[in-house]
Amino acid sequence: MINGNKQKLLAGRSTTPEQKDMWNALRPLTAARIGLPRSGASLGTPALLDFRLAHARARDAVRSPLDDGMLQAELAELGHKSIVCNSVARDRKQYLMRPDLGRQLQAISHELLAEKTTRADLTIVIADGLSAQAGQRHAIPVLEALLPLLSAQNWSLAPIVLLHNGRVAAGDAAAAALKTGCVLVLIGERPGLSSPDSLGAYMTWAPSASTSDVDRNCISNIRPEGLPPAAAATKIAWLLCRMRELKGSGVQLKDGMEALPGATAPGIDGDESARR
Repeated sequence: MINGNKQKLLAGRSTTPEQKDMWNALRPLTAARIGLPRSGASLGTPALLDFRLAHARARDAVRSPLDDGMLQAELAELGHKSIVCNSVARDRKQYLMRPDLGRQLQAISHELLAEKTTRADLTIVIADGLSAQAGQRHAIPVLEALLPLLSAQNWSLAPIVLLHNGRVAAGDAAAAALKTGCVLVLIGERPGLSSPDSLGAYMTWAPSASTSDVDRNCISNIRPEGLPPAAAATKIAWLLCRMRELKGSGVQLKDGMEALPGATAPGIDGDESARR
């Protein structure tokens, strides 16, 4: 039998009609879980099931493979060749447990890229990272908007690299093998409970084995609900152009571009060590 004090405590947790109306007005404004309904001391069943579904989607995003065949076909439609490569990590489990292996390019892949050396201006890498879904869904929309901008700025491009079990630093190795002066890595970010398919863009001038995080510029949260792909492409093109002018990137380059229309969460210079 519930004593009087516990009854008062549970009663204090109940939501009044006025409070429900307040939360209903606020929920459409954020992806965060706010004002969740409760049943006694527990979450209500719909909220609990929604949380479990979001958690399952995040886990699936981490474990899902990159469909390089589909990406190659989509890139071919854009008129660009691509090369499939692998990091030293042999599978997803090792990739997650050994971040250092994801930063290294497999010897066979390095040799394959070295054979394709073009001395172009830019290498673009699409890597699965911690969410292959991000690259699968958003890399092509970003490139559809970005490639015409790069063409207008007279950038020459090496074959686009599709990288399995890769982290950001593996893009440096790919660009070094292709002997390009700059690299753009489009990589899946660590999934959250409201964003399992967020894409990050890392840009580095003169990438090499000695490149560190201070040498990179980053745009994060690229997805329709965050920074839209077209807006991200405009920001990437601007940063790449500034890198070429300065002959440098990272802490040497400050973002002076005005806020883009429709960019609800720019995420410039954001970073998560887990992605690297």
